[in-house]
Amino acid sequence: QVHLVESGGGLVQTGGSLRLSCAASGRTVSSYAMAWFRQAPGKEREFVAAITWSGDSTRYADSVKGRFTISRDNAKNTVYLQMNNLKPEDTAVYYCAADADYQTSRFEYWGQGTQVTVSS
Repeated sequence: QVHLVESGGGLVQTGGSLRLSCAASGRTVSSYAMAWFRQAPGKEREFVAAITWSGDSTRYADSVKGRFTISRDNAKNTVYLQMNNLKPEDTAVYYCAADADYQTSRFEYWGQGTQVTVSS
């Protein structure tokens, strides 16, 4: 079992930055691919970014490329999402996820989410 806890959400103005953190515990989390998803009100949950267990490969949704950066620190069992140049359409609950398969679209483990609100 893998337990994920997100933090770092909040209210920020358009153009601002936030860094989300996801602390992982349980099974050998350092061997899992990690990802961030988000869900805006009235919309389906969507993929944001993912990173391999080693951190040597990442992928992003087109909507966040060039603005968001995913990274991880396996010594701390933590994955991060640096979000720059935030836009009102980035407002959502952001979820951390983990899975053994980096390419999957159906991650196995999920956190409870952290709210990000971008004001215009």
